[in-house]
Amino acid sequence: MRPEERATARRQLDKRLFLLKEEKDFTSPPRGWLKAIREALGMTTSQLGKRLGVTQSRVVAIEQAEARGAITLNSLEKAAQAMDCRLVYAIVPREPLEKIVEERAQQKAKKSMIMTSHTMALEAQELEEDDKNELLKNLTRKLIEKSGSSLWEDE
Repeated sequence: MRPEERATARRQLDKRLFLLKEEKDFTSPPRGWLKAIREALGMTTSQLGKRLGVTQSRVVAIEQAEARGAITLNSLEKAAQAMDCRLVYAIVPREPLEKIVEERAQQKAKKSMIMTSHTMALEAQELEEDDKNELLKNLTRKLIEKSGSSLWEDE
């Protein structure tokens, strides 16, 4: 993917995830979504088992696995469909993707500048603060423009 396509993809994902990000209290019920929805529908574990084609004890095991965070997405999807629901799955960044990339690029730019500044100071060529800030902005922008997977390499 080219850098401009990657930037467009970040902006589009940020727009799609905005509503989920704004939902501060979007946590699973203590005993899991499956059990909460099944009980709210008034459905027994036996009835859900019949709809899933499994035993009542398997439904209990599925619900317990979800509550422990040990369930597969495939199992969640099947159970959701059996209750006439749909599974919605998302990874929601804490900050906009664009900001995450910018912060990472800035970290790498600062690291690069520290090494360069040390050499320049030894040669009595240290930059003034305004020049350092401008250089940081330029390095950050260049890193973002070429932001491939190298942006996430730890050195």
